[in-house]
Amino acid sequence: MGTIAAQEPRLNEEIKAREVRLISYSGEQMGISSIAAAQHMADEEGLDLVEIAPGAQPPVCRVMDYGKFKYDQAIKAKQARKNQSKIETKEMKFRPKIDVGDYDTKKKHVLRFLSTGSKVKITIMFRGREMAHPEQGLSILERLSDDLKDVAVIESQPKMEGRNMHMLIAPLPGTVKKKSPSAKGSRKGSSRKSEEKKER
Repeated sequence: MGTIAAQEPRLNEEIKAREVRLISYSGEQMGISSIAAAQHMADEEGLDLVEIAPGAQPPVCRVMDYGKFKYDQAIKAKQARKNQSKIETKEMKFRPKIDVGDYDTKKKHVLRFLSTGSKVKITIMFRGREMAHPEQGLSILERLSDDLKDVAVIESQPKMEGRNMHMLIAPLPGTVKKKSPSAKGSRKGSSRKSEEKKER
């Protein structure tokens, strides 16, 4: 459920900001909240308050079961590493305000890359004032990771580098399509059959 910062994030009382941009357990954008109110919401639900974008102004925090989240990600990452060799990394770029049509098109490309066994680096490109709203980019990454949860695992959590936000995903075992026998081989087989008919 959701995505988090690349390094181990601050949790609960470790978060020092006075105000945070809050995302609920269900993924709803709750707007800017005092740290006390945000922590109270997490405590009421028996969950953790996790700082997922510490560089934002104010920092973005999400209510989640962090222990379960870490366990699930570790299991998926372990599965993704099994039987992987010489993996190519592709890149797909998104804008924070991407429309539905472009999003669906790019998602299809990502699915195609994953199906061939490639890892995919997802890049959100911010321009100008968009830098003030990193949660928009984070929202796209969360949406994409949720759409691809049955075929991919997050290998490198979202992190800001300059004006871009990056996330690396890898295909899950069993979702990579096996290469079919080459057409050349099948043609050889058919030519042999025709030769056998001639001999008869």
